Amino acid sequence: FFISANPFVQRAGIAALTQAGPEIEKMRATYDARRRFFLAGLEKLGFHIPVTPTGAFYVFVNARHLSADSYALAFDILEKAKVGVTPGIDFGGGGEGFLRLSYANSLENLAEALKRLEIYLADRQS
Repeated sequence: FFISANPFVQRAGIAALTQAGPEIEKMRATYDARRRFFLAGLEKLGFHIPVTPTGAFYVFVNARHLSADSYALAFDILEKAKVGVTPGIDFGGGGEGFLRLSYANSLENLAEALKRLEIYLADRQS
């Protein structure tokens, strides 16, 4: 059982990225813009990002300042802010206190998610 893509799929991905035309560079630039936008927004909201993602469209943020229970926090965010996040505990004990978020979405939807998280965090403080 592998949690990653099969080797033949990985080889196909390498071929697509190395042999494709300018559309691949446009796609890379689009994802990079989303990554930079979303990470800056999360940091502005007070989330620490210990490792800047460079090869995926997920970010692991430290949320220990909000809760020691990442599962309960993820569920609370989903229920109250309507933003789906993955609890860090799903990735093992070392992930407790962290959340994983994806930026594989439009800039508009990412901005909406950040806005909802900002409201959620403000409501927690009041």
